[in-house]
Parts: sequence; structure tokens; C-alpha cells
Amino acid sequence: MATVAASISGCLSSSQSFVLHELRGAQIGSGRPAEVSAVITGRRRPLVRLMEGVGPRRGRGSVAPRAALSSSVAGEAAGFAEKAATKLEEVDFEKLAEELEAASPLVIIDKALDLFGNDIAIAFSGAEDVALIEYAWLTGRPFRVFSLDTGRLNPETYQFFDAVEKHYNIRIEYVFPEAVEVQGLVRNKGLFSFYEDGHEECCRVRKVRPLRKALKGLRAWITGQRKDQSPGTRASIPVVQVDPSFEGVDGGAGSLIKWNPVANVQGGDIWNLLRIMNVPVNSLHSQGYVSIGCEPCTRPVLPWQHEREGRWWWEDAKSKECGLHKGNISEDEATPKTGNGAGPAAADLFDAPGIVNLSRPGIENLLKIGGRKEPWIVVLYAPWCSFCQEMEGSYVELAQKLAGSGIKVAKFRADGDRKQFADRELQLGSFPTILFFPKHTARPVKYPTEKRGLDSLLAFVNALS
Repeated sequence: MATVAASISGCLSSSQSFVLHELRGAQIGSGRPAEVSAVITGRRRPLVRLMEGVGPRRGRGSVAPRAALSSSVAGEAAGFAEKAATKLEEVDFEKLAEELEAASPLVIIDKALDLFGNDIAIAFSGAEDVALIEYAWLTGRPFRVFSLDTGRLNPETYQFFDAVEKHYNIRIEYVFPEAVEVQGLVRNKGLFSFYEDGHEECCRVRKVRPLRKALKGLRAWITGQRKDQSPGTRASIPVVQVDPSFEGVDGGAGSLIKWNPVANVQGGDIWNLLRIMNVPVNSLHSQGYVSIGCEPCTRPVLPWQHEREGRWWWEDAKSKECGLHKGNISEDEATPKTGNGAGPAAADLFDAPGIVNLSRPGIENLLKIGGRKEPWIVVLYAPWCSFCQEMEGSYVELAQKLAGSGIKVAKFRADGDRKQFADRELQLGSFPTILFFPKHTARPVKYPTEKRGLDSLLAFVNALS
């Protein structure tokens, strides 16, 4: 990955004069085509000089009043808009993604803004993706920013929005969920139903549907997705792609382009940029938060935990997309293996000395026993689950370590016709789920993290036994 300095210098080779097109588009979500409002000719300000300023940025989204435009300028702008539309039709975005794969974020965002003008906007979540706004500002081009206000954000995030607006002298276009839908969800299921039946429904109402409406007013959008954020769902994202999930202003498949300019950037490099350029950041980051979303579904992470473990921590890593980027999940991953969740035939797991294979009656008896003679640790698994396969080695090692300790190590296959029982009685949720049955209490304790190495499993057992 290029250094911050190389990233900022990536656009410096071109010093020729340019035409800065400021197009007045409809508000995000209106679905109306953009109207041309001004064309300003000049020279781009050298980017290296922009690094010197650490105070509030001057906004680049202001638009000249329509009354001040001459007919010749308006005509020139209309001609440009027509040519731009033709130019976009000729772009092969798959090929462009290959060409830009090794490019710096600054170069990628400059290309995106150049191609789409006022028909593209940055999606800003209120976290370290403020780097996208900094990169856009450094290009010298006008840009738009929108954010989803779910109604459940942290107070610190709202304060951060205000700080960003003042720093760059911009106005963020906030998008809100439909009040009637939120009211129906809360009245029917309560304020915290996502802890019981998953986050998808709440995110669909508060995030996905508002985003879909917002994107219907655009031809492209810019996201802060990075490959290192979620190895389970984001490992293969390209720097630019035809959006696989949402539609743009023209409607239909292929009508929206999605830019991921920091896809190949490591989180540490993003933070280097923010520090060097004196960019404001969300104060939650200093409290241990890395990935920041809605307040009930976000928590700080420990130094050894992955950043996405702070999001929807009660669910499996494969579920950690709110729906905004559901196209990241391949068809094979998103589609259940069979109608009953049994999956294709696969070799059984955790077959090793010292691991007890529990039948359904066996685990039902374990649930009923209040005064056990020894504690038990049990993994609920499915042989076809890649996460279960990945932790097989550490679980077998755990059984070896605990041999002779008086702690029983067991497994219970919980897919197929057992899944409904496991969901209801064993807190399954996702595969694998690990339960510890203490010696003197009936209620099992669920292993709370996705870190399933031997050291973490031993620490869990030692803390409870």
C-alpha cells in the first residue's frame, strides 16, 4: 500500500488547466435528473499546498445562482452534461477496476468525481471514513456527502457530524427512515428486538430502505469499505464496480456504480492520513470504538479483537453486514445449503479422543441436570460450516489440554432437523456456538467472542470453572 505521502502526490503529475463543473442536482433521494447550473474555467490549485492548512477547509460545493448565468454559459454546461452521459456509457468499469487496483485513494476519488460530477456522493458513516471527505477535498473538485441518520446513533457521532461540516464548510445531506415503518417495528417488537432475532429487520427499516431511496437520486456513490474490515464479507471488494444490490437514477440493473477507493488500504494507513492532515475524528475512537454504527449495536473492542467484533457481537462474522453492502456476500454464502440448513454431505468434525459426541437426548439431559458432577464445554456445529472447520484444530487441542482436569469436552451437531431445537433451547444463533455448562448451575454460559483460538477458549473455561 502506498504511503500517505505517495497517495497525496498521486495526482500531482497533471498541472494542465481544467474545467471545474459545478452541477446543481436534485437532493439525494429525489430521483430527478441533475440540472446544469454553472461551468467555471481555471487552473487546479496544486495539491501539495493544501497540506499546509490545518484550519477549517473552504467548502467546494457552493453553486452560483442560476440568475447570474449567461445563456452561453448555460448552453456550454448543457453540452457538457450530454457529453458526460455519453462518456459514461463507454466506460468498462470492470477494466477500470483492474487499472486502478494499485492506485492511491486520492487518484481513485479524483477519477470518480471527474466521471460523475454532481451525480455521485460520499456515504459517510461518522467513523474513520471521514478520510473519504479529506481525499475528496484534496482533489479540488466539488463533492457531495450524505449520511444515514437511523435515530439510534451515539451523541458523539452527531457531534462529529457537526464538526466535519464546520471543518470542510459543507452541508451533509442527512437521510432518515420512514417514521411509519420505525413506529410499526418498535410497537410490534420493542426497541431491542435485534438482540433476540438478529439485526437484519431493524437495519432494513432504519438503513437499507433509506439508502435505497437516497441512491435512486444518484448515478454513483463512494463508500469507505476496506478489505481488512471484515475478512468474512469484504475480502474481495474491487475499487470500483457496478453495484450488485442497488439502483441509480436511471433504474434497472447496472444503473449505479459503487466506488470503494480505500478497499486496499489498511486501517493503520487511514489513521496516518487523519493524523497528518489534522482531520477531525469521532471521539468514540478514543474510548475503544473502532467500527462505529448505531449505539445499541456497537461496543468498544479489546486490543487483540478484530474491529468488526464490536458490531453485532452476538452474531457470527458472516452476518456482519447490515444490508448496505450485501452484495459482498457471494451467492453460495448467502444461500442456505438446503431447505433445512443441513447442507451438502461433508466429513464430520471434532472426531478426536476426549471429545464426547452428544445425541439430542444426551444434550437435553445435560440441560436438565442442575447439580452436575463436572462442568462441560460443548460446541454446537455443522460440518459444512467454514467457521466450524477453521476452529476444529483449536477445539481438539482444547480437549487435549483439559484431559484429566475433570472438565468434559463435547460436541453437538445442531443443523438439519436439530436446528430449531438448538435455536430455541441452546442459544444457537450461528455456527459455531460454544456453551459452557458450570458444575452447579443448570443454565449454560455462551462463549461471547468470535476469537476461537486455543488461548481464548482456555481463558473462557478457566474463568468459569
